[in-house]
Amino acid sequence: MQAMDKHAKPCGWTFVSLRPQGQHAALRVALAHSGACTLGLSPWRLQRRPDAAGAGALRTALQASAVIFTSPGAVEAAASFGDAFLNAPERPWLAVGDGTLRALRAHGIEHAIAPSRMDSEGLLALPVLADVRGKTIGLVTAPGGRGLIAADLQARGAQLLRADVYRRVPLRLPARALARLSRSPRPWVLAVSSGEALERVWAQLPPAWRARWQAGMAVVVASERLALQARALGLATVRVAAGPTAAQMAAAAVALHADRTQHR
Repeated sequence: MQAMDKHAKPCGWTFVSLRPQGQHAALRVALAHSGACTLGLSPWRLQRRPDAAGAGALRTALQASAVIFTSPGAVEAAASFGDAFLNAPERPWLAVGDGTLRALRAHGIEHAIAPSRMDSEGLLALPVLADVRGKTIGLVTAPGGRGLIAADLQARGAQLLRADVYRRVPLRLPARALARLSRSPRPWVLAVSSGEALERVWAQLPPAWRARWQAGMAVVVASERLALQARALGLATVRVAAGPTAAQMAAAAVALHADRTQHR
C-alpha cells in the first residue's frame, strides 16, 4: 500500500496493480491525488540475462531489417550488454509503447518510433511492418508474453530473430497480499495491461476469492482483447483505457470509479 503525501486525498478506494515486482511506482504517482490506495499483486519479477548466449542472440536480432522492443525491461536488459547494444547498426527500432520508447531514447536511440495505439495490435499496424515477407525482424523480449507479435509476423512471412534478454521469474501470490486486499477500502479496481499476468494471478486465487472478484472487482484494461479475456473470467465491470501507460490506466480507473460512485 502506498504512503499518502500531505496533498493527497485520503484513501477511499483501492487500485490493484498486476505489474512486475517493484514496478508499481508509476501507477502510484499517477493516482496520487485520486483518493486511491495502490496495492501490488505481482505475478513475477524481472531478471536480466547477461550471459554469452543472450549477447549472441541480441547481436543477431539487432542486425535485422527492423527491431522490436517489447517493454522498458527489454530495453534496460539489452543495454546491460554494452557494446552489443550501443554499437548496433541503425535500423528502424520499434517500441510497443511510450514507456519503451522513452527507455530507448534515454539510451540515445533517437530513431526509435512507437505507434499511437500503444499495444501489440498498434505496433503491428505500423507502416514499417506492412510488408515483412522474406525480411528479418528482431524481437528483443522475454520468454512468454507478446505472443501475438511473434505469431502475426511469422504468419506474414517474416523471419523472426528473437533475443530473450531477460526472463520473468514467477512469484507465488502470498496469502498476506489477499489479506491486505480484504482490509483495503472498496470499491476495488483492477488494472490489466498483460493477459499473461491476469492468467497467472487468476490461477492462484482460491475459489472464494475468484467469486469475490467476479462479484465486486471492476477492471480497467489496455485493449479490447484484454477486455474479452477479463469478461471470459466472469469479471463483468470492464472499461477499456486509451492505452497501457500508467497515466492512461489511472485515468480510466478514476473515471470508472467516479461512474460507479455516481450510480450507487
